[in-house]
Amino acid sequence: MSSLLCELPHTLQALLATIFTWAVTASGAGIVFLFKKVNKNVLDAMLGFSAGVMISASFWSLLSPAVEMSQALNMNTLFVLLSGFLGGGALLFCGDKLFTYLEKAKESAENSDKKRRCIMLIFSITLHNIPEGMAVGVAFGSLKYGLKGATLAGACLLALGIGLQNFPEGSAVSLPLMREGYSRKKAFFYGQLSGIVEPVAGVLGSLLVLWVRFLLPYLLSFAAGAMIYVVVEELIPESQTNGRKDLMALFTLFGFSAMMLLDIALG
Repeated sequence: MSSLLCELPHTLQALLATIFTWAVTASGAGIVFLFKKVNKNVLDAMLGFSAGVMISASFWSLLSPAVEMSQALNMNTLFVLLSGFLGGGALLFCGDKLFTYLEKAKESAENSDKKRRCIMLIFSITLHNIPEGMAVGVAFGSLKYGLKGATLAGACLLALGIGLQNFPEGSAVSLPLMREGYSRKKAFFYGQLSGIVEPVAGVLGSLLVLWVRFLLPYLLSFAAGAMIYVVVEELIPESQTNGRKDLMALFTLFGFSAMMLLDIALG
């Protein structure tokens, strides 16, 4: 199996690896089918858990690698992180204001807020998945150029790690959507859709590996800023509307811990 994989073009290797990561995202989104009837307490708890996952991923999967990568490339680490992180948050802030303005004359405030929350959530996770897919693509594309530390085993391990991390991220989209009243099928569809960008980004990363390496630190911090904005603006405030908000806060800690353990264990 490994010898057959070695013989494949690096771009195809990247495509297969990112199809795997997308499939795990879809599996996480499919968790909505396990519930026949979900009460508000469970959905608020999952919303808090999702917030913890996203906060943890913002640091361990995005900002921390961005620091290491920018330092390895002799870039100005502070500038890269600040510009990327603030840019991601600013983009969602502007998108939030624009969407509210466009929808104001069309729908009631309640429906507009619902749709805005859903779009922001899907958009933020999708942004997060783009640099992850590129990271996998770069790992496999680097094999072609013989870059330092580039091995097939290392690239496969990276794909496995990102794939496992994508499971809670898939549920981080589908569960809040179901909470907003979307059907299970629609919640699953949008949940898995957030990960479909990874195969595209993976192929792009493998093709443009030498150039993308300089963009990845910006993309990683950009996605982190977008995710933190959504968590602070929507997920945590929504989960805290529950009467047992202290318990919901604990689920946020559980979500953070689960993602942190995955990131540390898988390196």
